[in-house]
Amino acid sequence: MLLRARTLLSVRAGPIDDGAVWIEDGCIQAAGHWPDVGRIAHGPAVDLGEVIVHPGWVNAHCHLDLTELAGQLAPPKSFSGWIKSLLTAKSDWSFSEFALSWLKGAEQLVRSGTTTVANIESVPEMLADVRACTPLRVWSLLELTGVRRQRDPAQLLQAALEILDRLPIRRGGVGLSPHAPYSTPPALLGLAAEAARQRHWPITTHIAESTEEFEMFVRRTGPMYDWLAAQRSMDDCGLGSPLAHCSRHGLLSPSLLIAHANLLWRNDVEILARSGASVVHCPQSHDYFRHPRFPLPELIAAGINVCLGTDSLASTRKLGRRRPTLSMTDEFRSFNSHNTGLSPAETLTLATRNGARALGVAGSAGELSPGAWADLAVIPYSGPLAAAEEATMDHHGDVLATLIDGRWEWQAPGYDLPRPIGH
Repeated sequence: MLLRARTLLSVRAGPIDDGAVWIEDGCIQAAGHWPDVGRIAHGPAVDLGEVIVHPGWVNAHCHLDLTELAGQLAPPKSFSGWIKSLLTAKSDWSFSEFALSWLKGAEQLVRSGTTTVANIESVPEMLADVRACTPLRVWSLLELTGVRRQRDPAQLLQAALEILDRLPIRRGGVGLSPHAPYSTPPALLGLAAEAARQRHWPITTHIAESTEEFEMFVRRTGPMYDWLAAQRSMDDCGLGSPLAHCSRHGLLSPSLLIAHANLLWRNDVEILARSGASVVHCPQSHDYFRHPRFPLPELIAAGINVCLGTDSLASTRKLGRRRPTLSMTDEFRSFNSHNTGLSPAETLTLATRNGARALGVAGSAGELSPGAWADLAVIPYSGPLAAAEEATMDHHGDVLATLIDGRWEWQAPGYDLPRPIGH
């Protein structure tokens, strides 16, 4: 397959005018200027015309199974209050309802140009079926808690490993997700981290997301402390920040994706930088909770790998009458409204190459370069080359088409891909 387009965004370099991508066997063989690529490529070309071709987005933190809660939970007065509302809202859902919600979210991602997602899985019973029904590259990170049920950490982990070992993998991969330091026993944090390291799996957790979590660990006070005091031992509180707690129990490593990291304290940035862990920022969720300022400048200055994710639609605001959908370009707009220090090229990297690096697939996802997976999206564009990156981030709604593993998996209604022609 040989694709030609007015503008090509490889992410590794700046926008390319009159660009082309040559694809064989699900991988990119060449990407660059049309005269150069066309000269070495085999087969007829598909001239996509006045469009931008960009890498498929890498969504580094998502909860697909909560998609049907879009706009259903009003912004809360407290973070712990929101958790209680969320638990109530999904308490009577059946496996089929979780599955339909998961699949709806996966479809929204494909339609909006995402091709790779790190997803938190809280309903393992449905995983084999839903993964088989989406073309997405899904890293299914199985959620672990254990505080409320008081299960033995080793037994809980072993049950999770058995589930993941039996799971058929077509695309993507698997990993573990100890939920958060307040909801996961310290012993389980360390056991999960060691299991992930041995199996070369990614691991993710929510750390330092809210002021209430920070107050619980640092000051032994606040609504979350009061709520959980009857459910867990609080001996691990009052010893430092949530991040320091996770570091003490061996969770931090280069394979860890930390969701949020909104409230960092004292030496937290230095601890993060030494660990090699990545941080995933979810702009719309951050805005929904009105969390304190995300410490982006400090993280970038320390050389920490920062990515973007959508989080779940249970923590997004309605936009007028329109229900929110899972879309990385919506996250870009929210991000850019609060973070003006990055160039468009640097911002695009957060949702492409940085996400791929966090998942351990650098060079394969999130870029259009030789050897990378043939995952890309197409959006309409006839503007100047210099504005192409900004226009890509500001695209609204569905893309024209999404290609995953060298196959067209989505075409917008009314959009017909041009027929191949000789070159």
